[in-house]
Amino acid sequence: MEKVVIIGSGCAGLTAALYTARANLQPLVLTGLQPGGLLTTTSIVENYPGFPEGIDGYELMMRLQKQAERFGARVQFGTVDSVALGGQPLVLTVDGERLETETLIIASGAGHRHLGLPSEALLEKKGVTYCATCDGALPMFRNQPLVVVGGGDSACEEATYLTRFASVVYLIHRRDSLRASRIMAERTLANPKIKPIWNSAVTEVLDPALDKVTGVKVKNLLTNEESVLDCAGLFVAIGHVPNTAIFKGVINMDENGYIIPVRGTETNISGVFVAGDCSDHVYRQAITAAGQGCAAAIDAERYLAARLE
Repeated sequence: MEKVVIIGSGCAGLTAALYTARANLQPLVLTGLQPGGLLTTTSIVENYPGFPEGIDGYELMMRLQKQAERFGARVQFGTVDSVALGGQPLVLTVDGERLETETLIIASGAGHRHLGLPSEALLEKKGVTYCATCDGALPMFRNQPLVVVGGGDSACEEATYLTRFASVVYLIHRRDSLRASRIMAERTLANPKIKPIWNSAVTEVLDPALDKVTGVKVKNLLTNEESVLDCAGLFVAIGHVPNTAIFKGVINMDENGYIIPVRGTETNISGVFVAGDCSDHVYRQAITAAGQGCAAAIDAERYLAARLE
C-alpha cells in the first residue's frame, strides 16, 4: 500500500511530490493524459521565479519532475478510472488496476475551454493561446492587433492585460453586454485600446497554411454576416473545465466542478487533499499551484504523522 498517491503531474502535483519525497514518503505520481499539465503547452514561461531569461514550459516541468524523482518520487503514466474513498485504505482504480493508499493529493488541474474549431487546434502555440499572463508579452504579439474571445471577468482581465503590449485589443462576445462584474466591465469598456465586437463569434482562425495567426473570421449572430479581422493573436477566455468528474458526488465541489477544501488543503474526505487548478479558479498560475502543492504535501505528511501517534 502506498503512503501518498498524487493525481496530476503539473506544478501542483510535482511540487507535492517533491515535498513528500523529501519527507521520505516515496510518493507515487499518476500523470494523467497530459504529463506535465497545461504548462507543457506554453512555449515560454517568463513569470516563474528563478528564470530571468524565461524557460520553455515543457522543460520547466521536466526539471521539476527530475527534482522530485531525485528524492524518491515515482512518476507513472496512468489515468484514474474511479475512486472509492469511503474509508481506509483509499482505493483507486488506475487503468483497470486496483491501487491502495493512505493519503491522496488531487492535483488533476483544469483544462481551458476551447472554441472547438479545427483551425484553432492547428494554430495552438502559433498565435492561439489561452493565457494572456503567460504569453501576452511575447515578441510576436507586441504592437500588433490582438483578439480576445469571451465576456466574463477572465476575458476582461485578459483584454486589459494585453493593452500593455498590443496596438489594439478586439474583445469579441456573443452577447450585447459583458457578463463580467460591473466594475470590471466598466473598466474594460473605458479603456481606449479595447474595441468590443458585440453579438459575434469567431468561426475560423486564419491562417493554418501560413502556420501562424493572421486574422479571424467573425460572424455576426444577429445578421449572419461574416467578416475578417486582421490580428496576430487569438486569446480564448471562455472559462476552464476542472478535471474533477470522477470525484463528483464524493468530494465537495462548487457548481462548476472546482473542489472546495475544508481545512487548509484537506477535503471533506479524511486523508484526501487538493492543490492547484482543480481547486483554484481565481489565480490559475504556475507559482500559486506550486505553493498549493507544497501546502498539500505538508498537510498529508502531518496527517500521516498523526495516525502514528
